[in-house]
Amino acid sequence: MREQKAAASGGLAANRCRTGASSLWKDIWSMKMLYIMMLPGLAFYAVYKYYPMYGILIAFKDYNFGAGLLGSSWADPWYKYFQQFVESPYFTQLMTNTFVISLYKIVFGTIPPIIMALLLYECRFKRFKSFIQTLSYMPHFLSWVIIYGIALAFFSETSGIVNKWIKEAGMNSIPFLTSTEWFRAVLIGSDIWKDIGWGAIIYLAAMSSIDATLFEAAKVDGAGRFRVIWHITLPGIRSVIILLLILKLGHILDAGFEQIYIMYSVKVYPVADIIDTWVFRTGLEQMNFSLASAVGLFKSLIGLVLVIGSNQLAKKWGENIW
Repeated sequence: MREQKAAASGGLAANRCRTGASSLWKDIWSMKMLYIMMLPGLAFYAVYKYYPMYGILIAFKDYNFGAGLLGSSWADPWYKYFQQFVESPYFTQLMTNTFVISLYKIVFGTIPPIIMALLLYECRFKRFKSFIQTLSYMPHFLSWVIIYGIALAFFSETSGIVNKWIKEAGMNSIPFLTSTEWFRAVLIGSDIWKDIGWGAIIYLAAMSSIDATLFEAAKVDGAGRFRVIWHITLPGIRSVIILLLILKLGHILDAGFEQIYIMYSVKVYPVADIIDTWVFRTGLEQMNFSLASAVGLFKSLIGLVLVIGSNQLAKKWGENIW
């Protein structure tokens, strides 16, 4: 009797599996065009994001360019290059500079695009709004080489416009680009100027999705513009602000290699030399690929921990990503 019941239950389970598989296949087939459209995106991530992860092995090997990745011997101990980076006399300075510059960019670079988006959203003159939008987007498309040229024209100690004004006012010129006191301010200021308009696009898109009836109801109740911004607009884009902050925290160790590499000099190494620039000099220029890979993996793991931690923190406000 028990054997018959077991056989019957096994048959039912098998039928359920077949029914479930058949239903799943029907669902996939009914949406086949969507899956086909997904293929280029999946292929992009597979080729450019996941396949290169194979190169992580370099961080654990004494990589020899001639022997190749598989032919190179394993490092002894396996954390040899991580240890080399952590025990480097520059480790503390590099970590400090990287975190400080990144935090400055997050703190001072988050508010201006929001203000710019609010001003554009509240502007009632469409032509003026379009003109300002176009003007603010343009710096985003300039390379850091061009922006460094503009910075030289303004902040050069000998021929910069700002220093000419300072001299005309009877004061001494300031070495903005070679001074450890001013260089970070130039970095942060130029970064904000370059991306303020581009960053405002996302916030403008989020504002346009707020229910218009909320604004109308606020006007009927006699709320002024500042009250509308404070009680409707800003809460309406809160999820976008938190999302962008979480994404930025994931890249907190990417302090802006291209910008700093172009703009810095030996005089400002104590305040501007970050992990990426050090890796470029000691890892890639000296053909030490294992060290460069180990530092890259180290950065990625810290970024992953920060993203997970910030997402857990965002859950308290119900604005988590996953």
